[in-house]
Amino acid sequence: MSDPARTPRPPGDPVPDLPLPDLAGFTHRWADADGVRLHAVEGGRPDGPAVVLLAGFPQTWWAWRKVMPDLAGRFRVIAIDLPGQGHSARPDISYDTHTVAAHVHAAVEALGVSAYRLAAHDIGAWVAFSLALKYPGELRGLALLDAGIPGITLPDAIPTDPERAWKTWHFAFHLVPDLPETLLAGREREYVGWFLKAKARSVGTFDDTEIEQYAASLAADGGLRASLAYYRDAAESARRNHEALARQRLSVPVLGISGSHGSVPDMAASVRPWADHATGVVVPDAGHFIPDEQPAAVAAALSGFLTEDD
Repeated sequence: MSDPARTPRPPGDPVPDLPLPDLAGFTHRWADADGVRLHAVEGGRPDGPAVVLLAGFPQTWWAWRKVMPDLAGRFRVIAIDLPGQGHSARPDISYDTHTVAAHVHAAVEALGVSAYRLAAHDIGAWVAFSLALKYPGELRGLALLDAGIPGITLPDAIPTDPERAWKTWHFAFHLVPDLPETLLAGREREYVGWFLKAKARSVGTFDDTEIEQYAASLAADGGLRASLAYYRDAAESARRNHEALARQRLSVPVLGISGSHGSVPDMAASVRPWADHATGVVVPDAGHFIPDEQPAAVAAALSGFLTEDD
């Protein structure tokens, strides 16, 4: 990785004051996606089948940095920052997952991709699930990593048992108007650090540099507001998911990837009632942040599932 402080500023970066880390063999790109400028990091085989990667809270595309090189020998790899993440714009829009999915799909099309595979973690998986409902003809496979998807795998009630509540308490907190912004402004590093350390199987998974990088994204120009908006619009995401599922099932093949110590014990089982084809894998010795904790296992699972066969 190059020194992010010395990386030249590309023209048109919506968040120009945020450090821009590089990954060897990959290139930064931006796409105009139906009025929202989204950041993508692309590499691998230009003529290979495309794989799009989406990250969740409180991360950015950088969450996939250890997986991307292992996929690059076989696939055209594109990691995209969602609206509000990293170096993507932080627009004043609805952040329900169907609206965001439309922007992500438009970005993929703007990058010259017509058919692709999709792998997504956490809030990225929220968006990916809705995208698969909206654009089934363009998807060749969908991998969902440890995510409580609104209306699907996310419970209606937050558990009060202390053994489980620490994993989900923030859903209710993020819904409270204004209070999270008041309490978190200027304390983004402490907040991000808690999530990364508490939800990883090993407390040493993330170093100080990574924590500071994700916190800087959250603090930069509307990042906190946008990140909270995904939770505040989760009820609309759930409503639209159920509305779509009343008309159709999830037809694209689905791979559920769970961590042995993650939030959702069996992702495949949780989506199987809505999917025609769902298989699953549990990654050993992994908490919630599976791509960071066990990147080789994630890359192997994705490579075996996201085949080159269209």
